[in-house]
Amino acid sequence: MAEDNIFREVDEELRSERMRTLWRRFAPFVIGAAIAIVVLVAVNEGWAWYANTRSAEASEQLYSALEAAEGSDLATAQAELAAIAAGGSGGYPTLARFREAALLARQGDVQGAVAAYDGLATSLDNVRLRELALLLAANLLVDSGTVADVEARVGSIATDDNPLRRIAREQLGLARYKAGDHAGAQASFEAVINDPMAQGAVRNRVAYYLAQMLSDGAFADDPEAAPAGDGAETEPAAPAVE
Repeated sequence: MAEDNIFREVDEELRSERMRTLWRRFAPFVIGAAIAIVVLVAVNEGWAWYANTRSAEASEQLYSALEAAEGSDLATAQAELAAIAAGGSGGYPTLARFREAALLARQGDVQGAVAAYDGLATSLDNVRLRELALLLAANLLVDSGTVADVEARVGSIATDDNPLRRIAREQLGLARYKAGDHAGAQASFEAVINDPMAQGAVRNRVAYYLAQMLSDGAFADDPEAAPAGDGAETEPAAPAVE
């Protein structure tokens, strides 16, 4: 029995010695890993706090700029928007750049606004935001530019698989009608009318365009009907009865 106790004590001592040896060997790695985890958590929390703080500041700046713009203090609004665009956080710089372009258009600087929207369209990563910038630029060019200017921006959007195609086709129709291309305008408007995904408000608006064109005599009520005297055979008139 005594021998069993001695062997047990020796075995426990050897185990303890092995554990101490292993600990001395791996302790620096374990402690280092623990410190690294603590540092990473601290950095992550610190960065989250910093990002949230900057986002809150950018949000307040944006609201301040919008209030200044609504109050007709455009100079202050532009300065604040420029500051957000240059050093804002999150999505606020992009919002500020869109608002900057809108303010330029509001001031009558159409070329500057179009250039600003074009800059957004070439610099943003989000496809839908790029297309939105192109649509906004085209909307200004319907009145101030050419059909080619509008097509250059929304031609790739007016495709059957693009969810923004109806707006693009409407803009193309307006630009073509303004340029005197009545057939092209009619085709663009009818593409919107015939789109099964077009909402009622859009259909009504485009139907009004077509009605206005019909009223102006831009096209016939039934374009496919052959006009009289255009090669169609007619029955001879019956002789007058005396």
